[in-house]
Amino acid sequence: MRVVLAGAHGFGAHYLNRLRKLAGQIELAGVCDVRPVSPEDLDGLGTPEFSTDLPELIKRTGAKIAILATPIPTHADLTLAALAAGAHVLVEKPTAATLADFERMEQSAAEAGLACQVGFQSLASAALPEVRRLIAEDTIGRVTGIGVAGAWPRPASYFTRSSWSGRRRLDGVDIVDGALTNPFAHAVATALAVAGAEERGAVTSVEAELFHANAIESDDTSAIRVHLADGPPIVAAVTLCATGRDEPYVVVHGERGTITFTYTVDEVRVGDGPVRRFPRADLLENLAEHVRTGAGLIVPIHRTGAFMEVLEAIRVAPDPLPISRDHQDPSGDGPVLPGIAQVVESCAERLELFSELGVSWAVPLMVADQVVAEYVTRPDLPITAAPRPYLHPVRTLGGTVVTELQPADHPHHLGAGVAVTDVGGRNFWGGRTFVRDQGPQWLDDHGIQRHVSFTGRDSSGFAETLLWQRPDEEPVVREERTVRAVPLSRGWALDFGFTLRNLTGAPLTIQSSATKGRDGAGYGGFFWRAPAGSRGLRVFTTSEEGEEQVHGSRAPWLALAGEDWTLVFVRAGDDPWFVRVAQYPGVGTALAWDTPLVFEDELTRGVSVVVADGRLSAAEAAGLAAEVPV
Repeated sequence: MRVVLAGAHGFGAHYLNRLRKLAGQIELAGVCDVRPVSPEDLDGLGTPEFSTDLPELIKRTGAKIAILATPIPTHADLTLAALAAGAHVLVEKPTAATLADFERMEQSAAEAGLACQVGFQSLASAALPEVRRLIAEDTIGRVTGIGVAGAWPRPASYFTRSSWSGRRRLDGVDIVDGALTNPFAHAVATALAVAGAEERGAVTSVEAELFHANAIESDDTSAIRVHLADGPPIVAAVTLCATGRDEPYVVVHGERGTITFTYTVDEVRVGDGPVRRFPRADLLENLAEHVRTGAGLIVPIHRTGAFMEVLEAIRVAPDPLPISRDHQDPSGDGPVLPGIAQVVESCAERLELFSELGVSWAVPLMVADQVVAEYVTRPDLPITAAPRPYLHPVRTLGGTVVTELQPADHPHHLGAGVAVTDVGGRNFWGGRTFVRDQGPQWLDDHGIQRHVSFTGRDSSGFAETLLWQRPDEEPVVREERTVRAVPLSRGWALDFGFTLRNLTGAPLTIQSSATKGRDGAGYGGFFWRAPAGSRGLRVFTTSEEGEEQVHGSRAPWLALAGEDWTLVFVRAGDDPWFVRVAQYPGVGTALAWDTPLVFEDELTRGVSVVVADGRLSAAEAAGLAAEVPV
């Protein structure tokens, strides 16, 4: 069986080694490449012809098979050229750079009556049908989801090895060289095969969280959730920024247990049982046998249709977001994210995306290509802190952090967000609850603001749905929150809005400690905790200055400034300002200043916060306050 190889460098060297092992069965008749191949690389492979013209090489050598180990964006055109020249095709994964290219390839193979096999080697493992058999025989009960985890290190040189490495597009051409679509493409394809969802139409939608720690435009650390037309959800989380290599795996979650398929080594394990290893067929040998005898193909192109639907969703998704250097270990040869292997494993085990785990870098806000804030959706906190989503760290454009998390003076202060001391008798602020005539008391009354989902999201912000509830109780409030970073003439502004929808079916009362008898303690609403120990703190409005003068005022804007930064708070409505400077630095709006607030259906509030470097004057603060979107 005579074959030609297009692309003899890079991964093409792998095919040269395979062809040496298949000598006597398959003959390398020609090599197509834009660079010459050294005699050493062809040792043991005879004297194949060389050309830069693939169709001409196929016709001259009479090759029956063309192996394509070339860059991703060339797969479609080279496949069509090889088919037109009369050769069957083995094309490396991913099948193509776009779904449209995949469709051209599939149609051309069908019209030519020739085979097109795709190099997803893991789908040739005998372990795959065994996993499917275990699922069909109800070994672990009803399947509730499929997880994928992969953590590999890659040096910086990995992303500079070619002009297309780490690119989503190049010179207007789609590349889609990301972690999920190239090095871990096998993981995605294997999970789809385990689910029995391989052909076009199997995928209904894909949620994608794409990030990069390296200075590339594509993703090196990503998580997706794949929704199927008929099958359980698939969550795949991978990274190329790990400290070491872990073998990637697919884990099938059932109501009575799990099946783990470590696809790189063809191993299967049910629960904590023994590991069993299975053989794997060779896709080139299989294609040659198909050409000789008509034997069935293992990975015909149509079997990768669902994978291409996932790739297409990643291709058209918003560009990957950067992971701040604060989260990286720069000491190695390329960025390393400490603990990332455990994070991707948690995604696979819990079937959750990075943002749903509460990973701080997973929801960044950006201004002028800078990460200016990070949003944590599910913090790991004790119930006494009233766990809730928060923004921290929030930074000026100059990099100064202007929020504080869990300070020693008030461990339940969590950066910037919404916190209310009493909603229908439940403490969503954290810490002790003020009881009339008794003072602050530790009560079992703390609630949680639970992140449900993002309803919209991009690099500048998001829209989010949350539920406010006590553990093991029905929610009392559903919140719709919008957060956005907006560039200004100086610095930037955090635009924060929220609507609380009453779910109790009866009037709902919001109280503060002040409404229960603690004078001046009207806190509860939007709240920003600034860093303790900030030098030269001052608070002022257009006409007033100092905590005593500003606390409780209803000025349209208020500024809190240190020596190196200034925050200008601008709110919609008429809620009083809650201000602390002497005890700790913090500013918030007061929903229930000295009188309980009762609402029937919904309550809407909004505030914008200017974040600027340096100490602003009152005139400068007023000018920036006029720019914000409230």
